[in-house]
Formats: sequence, structure tokens, C-alpha cells
Amino acid sequence: MQKYADMDFMPLRWGHYRVLIIASLGQFLGSALTTLVGVILPLIRLASHDGLSSFQLGFIGTVQLIGIMFGSLLFGRLSDKYGYLLFFRVCPALVLIASLCAYFWSDIIGLDVCLFLMGLGVGGEYALDPDYISEIMPDKYKLTMVGIAKAFSALGSFLMAGVAFLLLRDWGDPVLWHRLLLTVSVLSAVIFLSRIRFGESPGWLLAHGKVKEAERMVRYFLGDDVVMGKLTLKQEKSTLPKGGLMRLFRHGNYKKIILTGFPWACQGVGAYGIGVFIPILILVLGLEPDSESHFTRILDSVRITAYISVFNVVGFVIGLWLVSRCYHIRIQAYGFFLASCGLILLLIAYLLHWPAWIAIAGFMFFEVFLNAGPNLMTFILPTEIYDVSERGSGCGLSAAIGKIGAIASVMLIPYLLHLGGGTLVLIVTIAANFLGGAITWFMGRRILPPSSSHKRLKSE
Repeated sequence: MQKYADMDFMPLRWGHYRVLIIASLGQFLGSALTTLVGVILPLIRLASHDGLSSFQLGFIGTVQLIGIMFGSLLFGRLSDKYGYLLFFRVCPALVLIASLCAYFWSDIIGLDVCLFLMGLGVGGEYALDPDYISEIMPDKYKLTMVGIAKAFSALGSFLMAGVAFLLLRDWGDPVLWHRLLLTVSVLSAVIFLSRIRFGESPGWLLAHGKVKEAERMVRYFLGDDVVMGKLTLKQEKSTLPKGGLMRLFRHGNYKKIILTGFPWACQGVGAYGIGVFIPILILVLGLEPDSESHFTRILDSVRITAYISVFNVVGFVIGLWLVSRCYHIRIQAYGFFLASCGLILLLIAYLLHWPAWIAIAGFMFFEVFLNAGPNLMTFILPTEIYDVSERGSGCGLSAAIGKIGAIASVMLIPYLLHLGGGTLVLIVTIAANFLGGAITWFMGRRILPPSSSHKRLKSE
């Protein structure tokens, strides 16, 4: 007699890891693109557009984030109607086509259009990737696996910065900056090819009454001896009243909205505002070795960016270790405060002309605790705080507020650099981190008390 495995309680298999890797590549791609934009901005200014205004510089840095925001909404809605698998393939294909077009159409207008289209594709990835992972994973590993997927973004930043440095060092010419866009083409092509032999979302099939097909997809992903288990509950959840935004506000959820949305916006100042402009900030703060060649200075700033990006990975590793052990409000709040301490060290080292390694250490300290705390936890907290009937709208609104913060910070940083240099940028970012930590600490303990958080962790 054949023994069947319940997908909710079974041990991990190769099928789980396959879904995790393929779905997480979207997070990898999005972070790699953001890092690449930060690398090419000073190269564009040096190569052929020395007269770029603060608005133009900020818009180039922001346009892919605008695309991500719209892509999340667009492909999220379309996938609910037409299925996940189609758009799981369309999104990397869109990034591939747009990145190739950007290589050949490399003036400022063409670059902006193509970055927006690449952002659309990445936004779709952000909407679809977590759904695939959370549906397939056993209950015991869901939270950790979604966190690991988010951690792939740190790998994307590190590898893109490293590859960009090696390529620029080999080429030796800033005019060739548009060739770097081909790295995005290669990555998106790999993602697209990995999804040719893939399956439809079992949860989507079940929600649309296709039970037999859902069972077949579960067996396709995990093995012929696996049964759906409690996945059928998702069909029941799909019949709950839709939690539209107006309904969310009518139910008096403004405290939840503030707690999940505003810290996410503050986190966006560091993750995207600082993240996009790291090479430029390194140049402004004078952290790179002295050189008469401006291109050499840019190259050194990219190299230091790669070193700093290593600590993104370290931060996510620490956060993933803490996520199932500690109170989530405390992780996020302390992450904000400790990240601020790193920037304070960086600011003091810059103002007092301390050795560059101390300033770089402050930068690394900032990246570790930003990623161990708010960069990971803002992704998780909304799913804990909102009830099932309003979770979709609540998580979507929180993410939208967070992305607005990211877009605003990327647009403003060039103006801050013009008005007060790196000092003003650091002061504003420190203030944003302290604000995010204060909101998390004072509101979080009331909305999500430690006892309820522990109960939720145990149930998951």
C-alpha cells in the first residue's frame, strides 16, 4: 500500500528547493537592477551628459522604482484573472527585451523608457514570487523560505556590483557604460529559461475550481506521493469578502496602516535612497583612494560598493536566524536604531576626517542592521497584523506606502547632495531611520503584543 505525504507537514525535498530558487531569482534580479542603476549614474555624467540636472539624475534613479510599483499592481491583478504561470514567464521576458533595447537606445530618454519597462517586469516578480513559495512550502518552513527569497536581493546587489567592477576595469572607458545593461539581459534570459518547464500555481487553480489540475501540479512540483493537505483552505479563503482599500479604512485600521506602511517608507530611504546612490555617496564623501582620473575614482567607488554589499548578505543571514526566535517588533525597531548608529559613525568619521576605513565600517554596520531588521521585517509584519479578510489589501497598501517612500527619497537625494552634500543626505537618512524605529516600537507593542506574536509564530 502506497504511503502518501501531506504537503503541509512533509520534509523538504528537491522540489521545494527548485521552487525556492526559481521564484527567488526575481528578488535577485530586482536588486541587481537597482545596484546597476547606481553604478551607471556617475558613468553617464562622466561620459556624455555632464550637464545632468538634479531632477534628471533623480529621475533616472527613480524611474525603475515607478515601474516596479505599477508592475506589482498590473501583473498582480492580471495574474489573479489569467493565472500565475503566464506572467511568471512574461515578467523576465519583458526585462530581457527592455534591457536589450536600452543597450541599443542608450540616450537619456531611451534609458528612462527602458528602465521603466524593466521595473514593470521586476514589479510583477515581486507580486508573484512569494505566492509560489508560500503555497508550495510545508507550514514549518513557510516564513523562513519567504525570508530566504527576500535575502536573494542581497546576493543580487553584491554580484552585480562585483561584475560591474570587473567589467569596467577591463573596458577602461566610461563611454561603454551601456554594455553593463547586457548583464541584466543575461540574468533575465536565465530566469526565463528556468521557467519554461514549470507549473501553474496550485492555489490559483484551486481558487478557480480546478481541483484535479491543482492536485496534478502539486505532484508535478513535489512528487507522485504528495497530497494537497490543507491547501484546500485557500479555496475557502478566496471566498472571503474582498478587503478593498475603502473597507480597510472604514474598519478603523489606521494604526495598522501607520505601523506597516510608514516604517516601510522609512526603510525605503536607506534601502533605495542610499542603495541607488552608494557609488555617488562614496565619491562625495571621499571614501575612495585619491586619483587624478575621475574614471578611476568611479571604478574604486564601485569596488567599495561591492565590499559594502557583502554585508547586505550578512544582515539577511542574521535576520533569518532571528525571525523564528525573537519578537518581530523588537527586531525591526532595533534594526532601525542600530542602522542609524552606523550612519552616525560614518557622518562623524567624515566630519572629523577620520581614516576612510572607519567611515566604510560605519557604512557596513548600517547595511548589516538595515537588512537584518527593517528590510526583512517590513516584508513580514503586514502578514501578521492584518486578518485574512483584509490581508491582501493591507499588505498591498503597506507595500505601496513603502515604495512611495523609496521613490521620494531617490528623487530628493540629488537635491540634498546639491544643497548640503553628503552631510545633509546622511542627516536626513539618520532621521528617517530613527522615525521608523520609533513608530515601530511605540505602535508595534500595542498592535502586535509579544504574546500574540509568539502564538502566531507557533501556529506557523
